Amino acid sequence: MGKAIKKEAAPKAFDASPYLPLLMILFAASGCAALVYEIVWYQMLQLVIGSTAISLGVLLATFMGGLCLGSLTLPRYFKRRQHHPLRVYAAIEVGIGICAILVRIFMPLVDWIYVSAVGHGMPAILLRAIMCAIILLPPTFLMGASLPAVARWIQTTPRGVSWLGLLYGANTAGAVFGCLLAGFYLLRVFDMASATYFAAGLNALIGFISYSVAKVTPDQSTEETSAAPTDPAKQSSLEIDLARPVATSNWNIYLTIALSGASALGAEVVWTRLLGLMLGATVYTFSIILAIFLVGLGIGSTIGSIVSRSVRARAALGYSQLLLAAAIAWTAFTLARSLPYWPINPLLSHDPWFTFQIDIVRVIWAIFPATLLWGASFPLALAAAATKDDDPGRLVGGIYAANTAGAIIGALAFSVILIPHIGTQNCERALITIAAVSAFVVLGPFVWQHRQKFGAALLIASMFGAGYLVAYTPQVPPGLIAYGRRFLINLDTTKILYVGEGLNSSIAISRYSDGAIQFHVSGKVEASTETYDMRLQRALGHLAGLVHPDPKSVLIVGFGAGVTAGSFVTYPSIQKIVICEMEPLVPPAATKYFGPQNYHVALDSRTTIVYDDARHYVLTTKNKFDIITSDPIHPWVKGSATLYSKEYFQMVKDHLNPGGVVTQWVPLYESDEATVKSEIATFFDVFPGGTVWANSIDGAGYDLFLLGQNGPTKIDVNQLQTRLDSPEYSRVAQSLRDVGFNSAVDLLSIYTGQDSELRPWLADATINTDSNLRLQYMAGMALNNSREDAIYRAILDYRRFPSNIITGSPERIDLLAREMQASTAPR
Repeated sequence: MGKAIKKEAAPKAFDASPYLPLLMILFAASGCAALVYEIVWYQMLQLVIGSTAISLGVLLATFMGGLCLGSLTLPRYFKRRQHHPLRVYAAIEVGIGICAILVRIFMPLVDWIYVSAVGHGMPAILLRAIMCAIILLPPTFLMGASLPAVARWIQTTPRGVSWLGLLYGANTAGAVFGCLLAGFYLLRVFDMASATYFAAGLNALIGFISYSVAKVTPDQSTEETSAAPTDPAKQSSLEIDLARPVATSNWNIYLTIALSGASALGAEVVWTRLLGLMLGATVYTFSIILAIFLVGLGIGSTIGSIVSRSVRARAALGYSQLLLAAAIAWTAFTLARSLPYWPINPLLSHDPWFTFQIDIVRVIWAIFPATLLWGASFPLALAAAATKDDDPGRLVGGIYAANTAGAIIGALAFSVILIPHIGTQNCERALITIAAVSAFVVLGPFVWQHRQKFGAALLIASMFGAGYLVAYTPQVPPGLIAYGRRFLINLDTTKILYVGEGLNSSIAISRYSDGAIQFHVSGKVEASTETYDMRLQRALGHLAGLVHPDPKSVLIVGFGAGVTAGSFVTYPSIQKIVICEMEPLVPPAATKYFGPQNYHVALDSRTTIVYDDARHYVLTTKNKFDIITSDPIHPWVKGSATLYSKEYFQMVKDHLNPGGVVTQWVPLYESDEATVKSEIATFFDVFPGGTVWANSIDGAGYDLFLLGQNGPTKIDVNQLQTRLDSPEYSRVAQSLRDVGFNSAVDLLSIYTGQDSELRPWLADATINTDSNLRLQYMAGMALNNSREDAIYRAILDYRRFPSNIITGSPERIDLLAREMQASTAPR
């Protein structure tokens, strides 16, 4: 019958192992680009939605929602063997870069499209949020599809499942670098556009390399598919689990990893808020917290990937959740009973880099244990859910989607609902409970199936232990909410009268040892009944009210203690007082404790309080005002720079009636010359001819405010005094006398300079714009400075008597000149 048929040799199996380290590098670069985008997008959302909890919630929910949808969709619509995984990954990375550039173009348009829509208030905020979410969805969708796409190049062998966890860890490690790169360099030195283009370029490079590798490799690794061990004694636990038919449903694995994602993002929201109080809520603090969080996730993921090859993954996942409950309790205890009492004086060093080192140590000490366990949960869940011959794309996509779906719920629930309704202490109790429940969900069926009496006893004991931790979770000290980073310095000098944790910020009211009542927002004093604070708060309102010849309408940005807003209650001509405030807790608390000082402005029939971001109210309202006065929070607080930008000042000018007056607060303390120059120069860029007015303490500099006008500024001191002497203005005169201004001359004597005089000093100033928001980065670096008097003296060097602005009788002009000179002499 002839010749024997020659058997063809089987094709040699392709081993992807040599390429996997390169793939890890690509995933790290992808994570770097993703975090650069996330930080840039958060900054953009602060402009569009406002610096509110909703903007953070939208970012987290959209980011995670896109990841979830992408991870679920790609495995369903791209067949496993029809497309080379690395080509798909290359296209995804290029698509992310293109979409990110489009976000940079379209996001700022939301404001302008929106001007003709609803208006302001919560419905308007939600509409802006929805529009922003739609814009952010395409790039985040593609980000979510990237890991399932690459996963199909790797087999669901024990080694392959471990590599999937390592890729996740590499992506997280790159995210750490991207977080620090964006927060400490790209946005501090350049701007949002430059950061976006850098990240998009990184995506393009990743796509090129991935496509190049795809050209020289098969579309699927066959590593280890024919090399399964036959000796059970030499098989790992994971290999045994993969080889045997699945006896237990995986629903509890997906539920557990979803609960893990919910607790992780919920904890990030809660702990970022508390650590922001402790370290100072600067852009750098938020970058440090996020970076440490990601470092823990990355290291934990790597450990989990290695461990998953030699242990029963289901049991390991469950016990990791039990340990997580203890780790969350550790963080709660550390933030309440340990870190606030560390003997650290944040004012000892003016070098921010030394402060950052201490901050990093404190954050690691507080949150690192929990982040390690959250990081380990993902690869353990992968290993627990994996079975032989699984589609790795569907496996990774399903676990990733469950984790991110939980993260969405956690981010929104804790940031928008739970913190303002139950407070951070009860939120931490909820986090411990979630971790304990997730442990029970996966360990309960495991213990029952394997009839493990010891395991059952341990699980029951652990549940009782979790209950104990919940019951004894400590509350952060009220003084920390009041004084933040200065808590230890003021520990024995203050009695806390009120504490509230609101949607956007935590507030407190305290009585200082000298009897003064202080108003605190997010860990710092914003107003008080101290004489120097009352002078500033009243002068902000009264100077504008007197410079304008007949004010009828006024807009106040930020309620604070209500003293500035209340100044206008005394004016007989005022018909409308509009106050923009983001935190609903503020007006009731301020009215209760500062009612006599603010003339109960919140209860005045002429007053309307708008709970919205001020710049969006100014942008969307059709009203114009005779006076707009702005006393926002310090520029070093993350997000506040939007109320010091050139674009914002232009909006204010556009909403002034002819001859309208604007005043703007500028702090000299906790600042430096570059920061103060930026604030003043940006204001003068929109209000040429603007003036500077000082609030000093015993002749030493403390803070300033700027005055601009929609038209030339002319002040007749005689006319001002005539108005103050009239019966109609008796309440105005008394309001001024209460803080030491006994005449128009006294009030005008705080004049400190004007645009034309200060141009040489402002020559090197950085203009703060919406595209760079550079001010918050400069101000964050100057947080520990105490140069207020030096800055004040530098400005005074350029001051001349403002004869082009202030006129009056020779006697009063001469008296004013002497008062100006006397007011600046140190005492």
